[in-house]
Amino acid sequence: MSLRVTLSMLAVLGLLFAAPAAAQDTDWDAVEITTEDLGNGLYVLFGQGGNIGVSTGPDGTLLVDDQYAPLTEKILAAVAEVTDQPVRFVVNTHWHGDHTGGNENLGKAGAVVVAHENVRRRMNPEEFQNLVGRSSQAAPEALPVVTFDDGVTLNWNGLRIEADHQPHAHTDGDSVIYFEGANVVHMGDLFFHGAFPFVDLDSGGSIHGVIAAAESVAARTDENTTIVPGHGQVTDRATLMAYAEALRGARDRIADRIAAGQSEAEVVADYANVVTGLGTDIGWSPDASGFVSAERFVGFVYRSLAR
Repeated sequence: MSLRVTLSMLAVLGLLFAAPAAAQDTDWDAVEITTEDLGNGLYVLFGQGGNIGVSTGPDGTLLVDDQYAPLTEKILAAVAEVTDQPVRFVVNTHWHGDHTGGNENLGKAGAVVVAHENVRRRMNPEEFQNLVGRSSQAAPEALPVVTFDDGVTLNWNGLRIEADHQPHAHTDGDSVIYFEGANVVHMGDLFFHGAFPFVDLDSGGSIHGVIAAAESVAARTDENTTIVPGHGQVTDRATLMAYAEALRGARDRIADRIAAGQSEAEVVADYANVVTGLGTDIGWSPDASGFVSAERFVGFVYRSLAR
């Protein structure tokens, strides 16, 4: 297989491998796992990485994502504080390591990993080895055992738990997890609460898909729905709708500049003006810090629209 490495690809690869590198420098002993009770046997665990959804009950424990491998023992200890049932299922919202890093440990312990077909493909990609000179292939126990295309439903702990694929959004393998009967939704990294989102273009992501996912969830929920983002605090539908509005505003502003003939370098250099006035009620700011800065976000959107 022949791959041509472009500057754009290298930039995104730098972002992708920045998170694992940062994880290697993490003092895992200092990471604290905290728990929020959502009712109906549902909880959210916060730690280092993506937010973990937990379903408890007589059928056993189901996790949505599992953060990093070094935190598995702490995560299981937090789960044990709310249930004595073992982890039977792990549902991955997408393939990134801060959401799937615990798969191997939990898979070896007997949990069945469930995810979109593209999650399995991206966790075991030979082309990564060709591109960066080393393998990032996951251990067999980490790979999803049950995969799906459009969606899958688990009838578990008295709830209908539906994984709904959202194509070409944060990645090409994202799923929204609906806990029907509890009015709770886990969105994975389709929703960054209080921060600019990461649009992983080299994993099949697109700004159009991120917007469509937010709109899809908003259409299926109501003012009483609890929304669990991939990162950030638990929130509600009104906040999600504000997020979607900010995303649409950024897309439209950048699309206008592309139509006017501005290059990526020109638009990114003017990122502060591009995002000013957008998402101020959800934590967006030209000076915002975090994994994705305003400048990087503008670059993601430009490249997504220019494709």
